[in-house]
Amino acid sequence: MMKENLTDSAPDGIIEGRNAVTEALRAGTAIDKIYLLKGEGDSALGHIASTAREQGIVVSHADRRKLDAMSRTHAHQGVIAVAAVREYASVEDILAAAKNRGEAPLVVVCDELTDPHNLGAVIRTAECAGAHGVIIPKRRSAGLTAVVAKTSAGAVSHLPVARVANLPSLLERLKKEGLWIFGAAAEAATPLYDADLKGPAAIVIGSEGSGMSRLVAQRCDVLVSIPLRGKLNSLNASAAAAVLLYEAVRQRL
Repeated sequence: MMKENLTDSAPDGIIEGRNAVTEALRAGTAIDKIYLLKGEGDSALGHIASTAREQGIVVSHADRRKLDAMSRTHAHQGVIAVAAVREYASVEDILAAAKNRGEAPLVVVCDELTDPHNLGAVIRTAECAGAHGVIIPKRRSAGLTAVVAKTSAGAVSHLPVARVANLPSLLERLKKEGLWIFGAAAEAATPLYDADLKGPAAIVIGSEGSGMSRLVAQRCDVLVSIPLRGKLNSLNASAAAAVLLYEAVRQRL
């Protein structure tokens, strides 16, 4: 079950300093990621890292310049945590949401979508389209931060968002659950409007720059392209997600 995050962190979700981060971990605050000073061998930071990993929290090492830029107090002591606006759901939560509504699952999978504004827009569109959840990778992805929540216009409070360690393995799991995997790819031979999105489906949206990774694309059942009639050769990731989702909505009406 998901629960609201009750952290006393700053409005942008930044928690900094060894004591503050340690207390947040002890209190079970929903944390998206912890940044530790690269090369620092301090035992207190080591304890924070091990505790975070035991709780499934991503720990990333950063240089002092990055930590200083993130810091609000200018006294981060080599550690900054970014609070999640709420706890992540599980993949089971998402599939159960579809079952409880008596609907064929409709899931959005974001492959390394690092721009929080794009992720927030995808979550907003997915909620509006009646999707059952969004799934993101633990690393190389924006998370459920305050920026994402604001861009989603509150959709993060209503739509389950799960985070997994490995997207290719996730797609294999979804296939076993009966979902067909549709990947958006500009070069795909199958036009979107020829795809059958009425059944259980997962829609994969690639990163802003390079699209889907090779291993993720290989695990898609169908790669689909969106017709582009102008001079540009691609859509923004959140716009592409909206086009695919609402084609699924149209087919399911």
